[in-house]
Amino acid sequence: MRVTQSMLSNNMLRNLSNSFERIGKLQEQISSQKKITRPSDDPVVAMQGILYRRNLEEVEQFKRNYSEAYNWVENSDTSLDKAGHAIDRIRELMVQVTNDMYDISQRQSTMEEIDQLKNHLVDIANTKSGDKYLFNGTDTLNAPVIDGNPPSFATPRNNNSVELELAKGVYIPVNAKSGEAFSDDLFTDIQKVISDLQNGKPGKELSQHLDILDKHKSNLVNARADLGARANRIELMADRIDNQHIMSEKMLSENEDIDIEKVITEFTTQESVHRAALSIGSKIIQPTLMDFLR
Repeated sequence: MRVTQSMLSNNMLRNLSNSFERIGKLQEQISSQKKITRPSDDPVVAMQGILYRRNLEEVEQFKRNYSEAYNWVENSDTSLDKAGHAIDRIRELMVQVTNDMYDISQRQSTMEEIDQLKNHLVDIANTKSGDKYLFNGTDTLNAPVIDGNPPSFATPRNNNSVELELAKGVYIPVNAKSGEAFSDDLFTDIQKVISDLQNGKPGKELSQHLDILDKHKSNLVNARADLGARANRIELMADRIDNQHIMSEKMLSENEDIDIEKVITEFTTQESVHRAALSIGSKIIQPTLMDFLR
């Protein structure tokens, strides 16, 4: 087979072009820090990247849901705690007045304080987080307690659970049900306490309210216990989703990101090879008559 000068020249130019292309690809990888910049570079990596990125987006959405869940749980728990303190204070005042040693002015002061505590409980039952009421089930845009004498819960009570998806297919209730924490007769019972104080009822009759107040306090304690159990589960699930987030980012990085040291080494090697090819190519291209006519 006869090898001509034009064949040598064409092969050299083709090899130089391939070398330029390889250098360009390595330079592009170094600049972008990615293995590919377009799907045609490696369709397998591109398809896997879509799946890994979709999984990462799901995990990040779950993490945002956890922020909302913590907001609901922590605000609800704090509100129930404040309501419990209010009930305790009302009970403490009732114990004091049952000894029949209080005069009219002292009873009046006690009655006024209990009335303020009742209003405080109304505010707690109508607690909002942002623009959402925490104790009205899924009807988060309307207050559960309406004004009146005594105040009352809007009927029918909305005791539906507010559920958030905290893992794929796993929905966790994040609210404390209003009907379990605050019974329908809460404000009516407190108003009866105020009325009996106003009417000068003796201590023996006033002491009957203590058991009723204990029942309302028990409702608050049970609601907090149930909420706390769910909070513990949410915390455990949050740790798991954090680990999933780390793994998702790692898988995506391993699929798409370059090994910078390796690529720089390849770039340096390819650059040396290219310079050597240029040096050899200058010897392959023989002088022509025009070179001697200069």
